[in-house]
Amino acid sequence: MTAEQLADRLRISIGDKAVVTDPDILNSHRNDHATFCSAGTPLLLVRPASTAEVSEVLRAAGEAGVPVVTQGARTGLSGAANAIDGCILLSTSRMNQILEIDVEDQVAVVQPGVINADLSRAVLAKGLFYPPDPSSWEMSTIGGNIATNAGGLCCVKYGVTGDFVRGLEVVLASGEVVRMGRRTAKGVAGYDLTSLIVGSEGTLGVVTEATLALRPEPEAALTAAATFTSAEQGLAAAAAIMAAGLQPSLLEFLDGATARAIQNYRDMGLPSNVGSLLIAQSDRGLRAVDDVAEMARICTEAGAIEVAEASDAEESRMLLEARRLVNPALEPLGATLVDDVAVPRKRLVDLLDGITAIATKYDVQIFCPGHVGDGNMHPTVVFDRDNPAAEERALQAFGAVMELGLALGGTITGEHGIGKLKRQWLEQELGPVALTLHRRLKTAFDPTNLLNPDKLLHPH
Repeated sequence: MTAEQLADRLRISIGDKAVVTDPDILNSHRNDHATFCSAGTPLLLVRPASTAEVSEVLRAAGEAGVPVVTQGARTGLSGAANAIDGCILLSTSRMNQILEIDVEDQVAVVQPGVINADLSRAVLAKGLFYPPDPSSWEMSTIGGNIATNAGGLCCVKYGVTGDFVRGLEVVLASGEVVRMGRRTAKGVAGYDLTSLIVGSEGTLGVVTEATLALRPEPEAALTAAATFTSAEQGLAAAAAIMAAGLQPSLLEFLDGATARAIQNYRDMGLPSNVGSLLIAQSDRGLRAVDDVAEMARICTEAGAIEVAEASDAEESRMLLEARRLVNPALEPLGATLVDDVAVPRKRLVDLLDGITAIATKYDVQIFCPGHVGDGNMHPTVVFDRDNPAAEERALQAFGAVMELGLALGGTITGEHGIGKLKRQWLEQELGPVALTLHRRLKTAFDPTNLLNPDKLLHPH
């Protein structure tokens, strides 16, 4: 089957407007936000509007032997949505309906193209709460969040995307449709195929519907922000807050270099000698006042030079502004490689010390913000993109940070996924036996290796 024959078949089965061959549009959809991952030239872009149409796309692709790369909003940071030469790009953008919000059972049923923030606002209007909140929540889709098991700022209290996925409808490489999981809060019948799909980055099937657990709307939140003269003090305060059992709904850390970059970008009133900034939040309503006061006390005891406690939602928003400015503040400084290691909290000081040594060894700048409450840090290598030698050193430093995370008993990715960016280190983390199991599972779901074949696992 030629490319034109494949396009004609899909135009007949899913509609002429759902099949795109325009080279400019194809080029604009070649990659996600992982700027250092290669991207190929796709054959077609298709935008199915239903499960039946997704099934037809996969059947046609299978008969033609053409690989399929599923895409959501392409906000990912690992290259998982990047095109490969001669592939079909399957966009879920038209499958963007919230099908049901059940207040009694506290679940939502959605299509994969629903924007995270749209779902959050829709359920909030009914007194419910969908906690997963990746930084890209105003752009990223639920399907993409499921594909990478996305996290976010509130993971420290509520968990990641996978903790809220009850059931899925998935189209397999064969075009067959399978429902897995369930709607009920409990259920242990059979293997947990739902959890297997979550985080699989489009390599096992295409999610066309998700049943998601919801929570009651949280109470009002208050925030505290503390500045320290060293990273060690900020990390010690974070550890003490967690050990005290306060259950912060957010606990974020910025090392001194990141805090100073933010201050240079926008005046946040941070002192010139800031060594770290810790931002903590409680969402327990009237009890949040006492929680914030206790977190402030802990920070002061840990050596904070200044602690600000919010008295209302507007002040809380202002204190959180520094965390939201990380990416804009670092962007003018050069090209960035964003790492995503997670380590046990008690090894965070070792991680920061190791990152400092790596920056010195490879002569690069490494900034380190992160979700300190769950040990997931985002060491960000910043360098001059127009300098090939600097780029090479940055890539070496990026890999060294992942190896450091593994050496400290952690993982190479807490929430961004593997994609193309981290495949070689995944094999190091898994080990040979687990790697073999991964390959066997891939073969069971996708025997001809057509679904995102160059992601997550190296080809055989």
